[in-house]
Amino acid sequence: MENIFDPRAAEKLKQRIDMLTPESQPLWGKMSVDKMLAHCNVTYEMAHEDKHPRPGLFLRLILKLLVKKQVVGEKPYSRNGKTAPQFIIGDARDFEKEKKRLLDYIQKTVRLGAAYFENRESHSFGPLTGHEWSNMFYKHLDHHLKQFGV
Repeated sequence: MENIFDPRAAEKLKQRIDMLTPESQPLWGKMSVDKMLAHCNVTYEMAHEDKHPRPGLFLRLILKLLVKKQVVGEKPYSRNGKTAPQFIIGDARDFEKEKKRLLDYIQKTVRLGAAYFENRESHSFGPLTGHEWSNMFYKHLDHHLKQFGV
């Protein structure tokens, strides 16, 4: 798996994002491209902003025990997987705005680097290593870019 903190890997992601258009259609799933970009931004909002409520202690324990390995591990996501409620985007979004936000988040993540994220508390899983943060960021975005054929 690529390392999101490597500027070359991040540049490849940016190039793939730049291939998207407002007319891009998914190869699977129901999300429109604008909603997909907004959906991908949620991961970065949780890492960089205090915008989403944290799950309670019990739910965090369940997430850590049952979901963490799937999210931060090396194995790619399967198609049409279940989406956590805070990642569901109900309304249409501005494609260009969401695309710019995503590109800015990727740039910020690379600029901060792996050391910044080492043992940093995840919204849902507790402290993660830099490698786990990279996997979480990269794998999620790669999954959805593949969903849209880029």
